[in-house]
Amino acid sequence: MEARELDYDLPPELIAQAPAARRDASRLLVYSRASGAVEHRVFADLPAVVPAGTLSVVNDTRVVPARIAIERPRGEVLLLEHLGDRVWEALARPTRRLRAGRRYGPVELLEHLGEGRWRVRLEGEPGGRAPLPPYITEPLADEERYQTVYARAEGSAAAPTAGLHFTPKLLERLDVERVTLHVGLDTFRPLQAECVEEHVIHGERYEAAAETWSRIRAHERVLAVGTTTVRVLETLARGAPLAGRTELFITPGFEFRRVDHLLTNFHLPRSTLLALVMAFAGVDEVRRLYELAIDERYRFYSFGDAMLIL
Repeated sequence: MEARELDYDLPPELIAQAPAARRDASRLLVYSRASGAVEHRVFADLPAVVPAGTLSVVNDTRVVPARIAIERPRGEVLLLEHLGDRVWEALARPTRRLRAGRRYGPVELLEHLGEGRWRVRLEGEPGGRAPLPPYITEPLADEERYQTVYARAEGSAAAPTAGLHFTPKLLERLDVERVTLHVGLDTFRPLQAECVEEHVIHGERYEAAAETWSRIRAHERVLAVGTTTVRVLETLARGAPLAGRTELFITPGFEFRRVDHLLTNFHLPRSTLLALVMAFAGVDEVRRLYELAIDERYRFYSFGDAMLIL
């Protein structure tokens, strides 16, 4: 697959700068792969449109307050992954003016890993700001809106955004299981190769309880809430251990073994996430759905609207 097949034109005003006033008030585009039919709903309708007997699986990772400002030089450190014993992998800028062995506020730079990545030691617990994506230029009034209501296992550098639409009451109307995948920024970075399959995706930590996976594996129909949940389920479906790192890169032609339905937001062009959605629903079909969503003025990206693919 060529990377240009993941391109599309999005009017800038459709990039959501803030979440909906109420989580479940966002819009929901419902697409049936069997019939090709499309419905325009609101997210609160989700329990009514998910097929009866479906098990919904969510990613319960919690976003780390990972954006730490530094002075002299003015910049920031963005924590990516905890490596143990107060050591983290991080992005730091301005990289060319930073030096290994020096301390910048609560952060000591240990080793430059290349491409702006560093191994760092953090004094105390992370105490920065929410690591909002760069396309969100407005400050967030309530940083809990960049967490799902079921987040509990802290470790992500970015939110599993398909889950941001859920409320506790809505969850009560669904049959839900939890897995964990700690999201790294590489999941959201643009493709680095013109051939999609040549892009290198970095590993991310995941975990699932034995009884949880047993139930998921045996269930008749499974809805994956978000692309990160898909990666956990399809990694486990290939015989991987219940905890570890996954480098699974899902592109068109992939054989889905455990995901029957997908709930997802609208993703950036040339992203691995969009490639995954196209693998699940078809390249041409997803391009058509994105064009329709743009025509219907859906909101895109992290704080945008959602799509349910049945």
